[in-house]
Amino acid sequence: MKIIGLTGGIGSGKSIVSKVFATFNIPVYNSDIEAKKLMNSSSEIKEKLISEFGSEVYLNNTLNRKFLANIIFNDKQKLEFVNSVVHPVVINHFKKWVSQQKTTYVIKENAILFESGMHKNVDFIITVTAPEDIRIERVIKRDGSTYKEVKARILNQISDKEKVKRSDFVIYNDDKKLILPQIIKIHKKMIK
Repeated sequence: MKIIGLTGGIGSGKSIVSKVFATFNIPVYNSDIEAKKLMNSSSEIKEKLISEFGSEVYLNNTLNRKFLANIIFNDKQKLEFVNSVVHPVVINHFKKWVSQQKTTYVIKENAILFESGMHKNVDFIITVTAPEDIRIERVIKRDGSTYKEVKARILNQISDKEKVKRSDFVIYNDDKKLILPQIIKIHKKMIK
C-alpha cells in the first residue's frame, strides 16, 4: 500500500481535494482533525500542555484553541514544543489507522507535512497550491479569522514555492484550473 502525503498552505483547498479522493473510495487520514481530537483525548498530550501553558490551556476538559493559537503562532519555540508533544502521538495513531486499510493507496492530509518531518514517511507527495490572496480570503470567510491571524499562520508554514519544488504532484486550486481533472490524473497513476 502506498502512502500519499497531501499538503498545502492554509486555505489552499486540501480538504476539498481530500473529499474528491474519498469519492474514489480512497481512505483519507486528516492529520489536523485527528491531532485536534487527540489533543482532547490523549492524557499524555494534556499533561504536557498543562505543564507548559497552565490549566487555562483546557476549559471544561476541552482544548482552549484560541488561547493556545495566540501563544504558538507568535512564538516559534512554543509552536515547536507543541509539535514535539503532538506529532509522536499522531504518528502512532496514523500507523494503527494504516494497518486497518485495504486499498492500493491512502492519503495522509497534513498541512505541515514538511515542517513536521512527515514527508520522510510517505511514498509520494501532492501539494495543493493557490495564490496567497485567495487563500487568505478563504480562511477569513471559513474561520472568521482576521487578516493578521491568517498571515501569522502562513508565516509559520514553509512557502508554497518550496512545497511545490519538493513534491511529486501539484494541484493548482485557483480560478484558472479545474481541480477534478488534476486529481483524476494522479488517481490513475496511483492505482496502476
